[in-house]
Amino acid sequence: MQRHIVHCDLDTFFVSVERLLNSSLVGKPVLIGGSSGRGVVASCSYEARRFGVHSAMPMRLALRLCPEAVVVRGDHERYSKYSNLVTEIIGEEVPLVEKASIDEHYLDLTGMDRFFGCWKWARELRRRVIRETGLPISFGLSTNKTVSKIATGEAKPSGEREVSGGTEKAFLAPLSIRKIPMVGEKSYTLLRNMGVHRIETLQQMEAFTMRRVMGEHGVMIWRKANGEDDSPVLPFHAQKSMSKETTFQQDTIDMQLLKRTLAGMVDRLAFDLRRTQKLTGCITLKIRYSNFDTHTRQVKVPYTNSDRAITAQVMELFEKLYSRRMLIRLIGVRFSELIHGNYQVDLFSDTTEEIGLLEAMDRIRTRFGIEFIQRGICLPDGSRQRGGQHVTQFT
Repeated sequence: MQRHIVHCDLDTFFVSVERLLNSSLVGKPVLIGGSSGRGVVASCSYEARRFGVHSAMPMRLALRLCPEAVVVRGDHERYSKYSNLVTEIIGEEVPLVEKASIDEHYLDLTGMDRFFGCWKWARELRRRVIRETGLPISFGLSTNKTVSKIATGEAKPSGEREVSGGTEKAFLAPLSIRKIPMVGEKSYTLLRNMGVHRIETLQQMEAFTMRRVMGEHGVMIWRKANGEDDSPVLPFHAQKSMSKETTFQQDTIDMQLLKRTLAGMVDRLAFDLRRTQKLTGCITLKIRYSNFDTHTRQVKVPYTNSDRAITAQVMELFEKLYSRRMLIRLIGVRFSELIHGNYQVDLFSDTTEEIGLLEAMDRIRTRFGIEFIQRGICLPDGSRQRGGQHVTQFT
């Protein structure tokens, strides 16, 4: 049976939400992000993109390129609310939905063409989302996730695109290799140095050539370039959680030790989120007392993978949950409601320096291990004063 996969993407999502609440922003170049000169652009309107502005660009540079732009400080909680509203609408209509990020969904409509017609179904669903939320949305329909995602990009803004089975290679051929989801800056530079610019050139190459140059990653890029992708649509509820727990050798009420341990667990979990390109929407704190009574408390949060934002939430949960003043045997932190996402830090609050620092720390951790570099909050006071043979600490 031929698969029918839809990729939906809310157009300039953050900007669109702000325009719902403030119609004076419609038609103007809009920048979402930190309002200070050291802030970063989290999202921008199409009007701003025409000046060369893009997400993750320093706000200072964006304003030089587009001085008439309106800067709006982002509100992740507001965006999460609208994201969940769209998810609910889609979930009411489609039996199998994967929430790929805060503004993207994959829908598996396989078999539904016998009853209604997948193209007609997707178009009516898109109209319902627009009607009930006021948000512009685009979609692509094809036989797999890769082609559908690329088709959505070609349909933007606020458009629809179908790629029929058997026409995938022809659709992809004239497009830039940048359109392939797995091609980042390093892969793009390598391929360009090989003289590869269009997907058609990749299609004409042999798979073993890509394996020799780029390993298995190259083979996956080659398959996507040829319109091949058998990855399934994973239902939202199937997304796994991640957690860490620490059982103390001796039960304790040492607040510095407890908070330091929590911060260390957050650091490790948040690094795992960023490494696997995920965001969490729910944080749970667990405390087990010396008498083995166990208590948990959780909070829904705007999707994030920022150490600083998550640590603040965990410490707030700890202050609310730890009320018995008994010795603690175990503490744990759990992230759930995970979705795919590339928002490396809190682009609405962090500065370019903080973003650069965290990215540098992640690169060091990836190469040398998570213990090689840590935030100062995760280290004992003595370690901060003495330093260490291998550990570098930042506050």
